[in-house]
Amino acid sequence: MTSERLTEVVLPGIVAPEGLTIRHGAVPEPGRGQILIAMEASGVSFAEQQMRRGRYYDQPPFPFVPGYDLVGRVQTTGEGVDPGLVGQRVAALVKVGGWASHVVVDADDAVPVPDGLTAAEAETVVVNGITAWQMLHRRARVRAGHTVLVHGAGGGVGSVLVQLARAAGAEVIGTASPRHHDALRELDVTPVDYRAGNVAARVRELAPGGVDAVFDHVGGRSVIDSWRLLAPGGTLVSYGSASTRDDTGSKQWPVLKILARTSLWNALPNGRHAYFYNIWAGRALGKDRFRARLRADLTEVFAAVSRGEVSARISAQLPLARAAEALRLAESGTATGKVVLTP
Repeated sequence: MTSERLTEVVLPGIVAPEGLTIRHGAVPEPGRGQILIAMEASGVSFAEQQMRRGRYYDQPPFPFVPGYDLVGRVQTTGEGVDPGLVGQRVAALVKVGGWASHVVVDADDAVPVPDGLTAAEAETVVVNGITAWQMLHRRARVRAGHTVLVHGAGGGVGSVLVQLARAAGAEVIGTASPRHHDALRELDVTPVDYRAGNVAARVRELAPGGVDAVFDHVGGRSVIDSWRLLAPGGTLVSYGSASTRDDTGSKQWPVLKILARTSLWNALPNGRHAYFYNIWAGRALGKDRFRARLRADLTEVFAAVSRGEVSARISAQLPLARAAEALRLAESGTATGKVVLTP
């Protein structure tokens, strides 16, 4: 039993960031097969931006504690778990619940963080890194010599995607606002200003024969343009509908439209492929296989960060008590890198 106090951020409903509340309580105890993590870093991702609007397609009912992922130290272990894990720094993907000082997770869902990475550095590439790695290597199977288009190349997932693609030997075109262009050029990425007219026409100038893969988080009309930019045998991976973040109406409809389109396109006899990527869809493989794949892929991403192939970009670190400020910053579009919450 610990005398510490639990601190967690609660999303009570569809509110402005300032509507987040802070709740205190007893620190939970891990059950059989579980561990208690003392959180050191939890990220602010696009998912939370959608959740506070009620727009994340499979979010739980309000109220709940947001926080898609976290990094921290194992504080206690439950029955059946090796007590030697206590003190080890681990990362976990949780979808909700990460914005808390203490979080209970299944021990099998925790991935060791290598020495040499701080908690905040590791946090920047948990959900973003797994997403980027799986889309790049498991879906699109990008390899040396390919040309790929990454929408939102200056964003959380996009910035990891372009670095992993360059490490794989691919040529990369990245759409981004002009303030990100110099940073992209330093990574040998060809930037395209998504605000400056016809993006598809500019990409066709750069890749007249089409691109081998497109990674599209925008949704809506962008998905159609992305499909048309593919070379024969190319792959489109859609992984969001950012363009509908502020819409009203059904939160499932934008995703259902993408799923319908990808299904239709895959039926066409042109050798191209289209997918809607959902990090949790892998659970259909079975819990053990899903966990093993997630652990393997995040370990690969951590190794890429350790080798310097992927930079861990941190925009700001703010305590849980300033979660509203952190969310507002992440939503402003001005942050370069991940906004990270600390205890």
